[in-house]
Amino acid sequence: MKKLVQNILAITIATVLINAFSLTSAKAQTTAFKPKDPQLFNTIAHMDSVMFNAFNNRKLDAMKTLFTPDVEFYNDGKGVTGYDATMAGFKGIFENKQAADLRRDLVKESLEVYPMPGYGAIEMGTHIFIHTENGQKIIGTMKFVHIWQLKDGQWKVARVVSVGH
Repeated sequence: MKKLVQNILAITIATVLINAFSLTSAKAQTTAFKPKDPQLFNTIAHMDSVMFNAFNNRKLDAMKTLFTPDVEFYNDGKGVTGYDATMAGFKGIFENKQAADLRRDLVKESLEVYPMPGYGAIEMGTHIFIHTENGQKIIGTMKFVHIWQLKDGQWKVARVVSVGH
């Protein structure tokens, strides 16, 4: 049964990604995103800021609390990782002296949040990662999808899709 739920979730994620990313650029050119649930939008925007405040300040212990134990992180540059490998990846970034100034900034106008009844929310957007390399500022722009699960009153990311690397 668990495998069936995972397969359904994976199909749902793929469908949302295909539809959303194909419509996002046209939509961005015409109208601003209007959330179906403004309170949910504000909650997820807050959780996004909590997550990336921890990332930007190299707080691995805080990052560990923001992901489900069964998280799946899909990255078009690195493949798929689970919880342990994802946390090891964050630890490596945080300990890398060459990436000491690495930070993530959300492109605020790109943020979209959709309710996922009975589970949580889907967050989509664009973010930039900025760091200095060989004396030059490097800026990478990527798109992301976070599937947030609300369980026992806590919001945690259960699935991540990160593209554009």
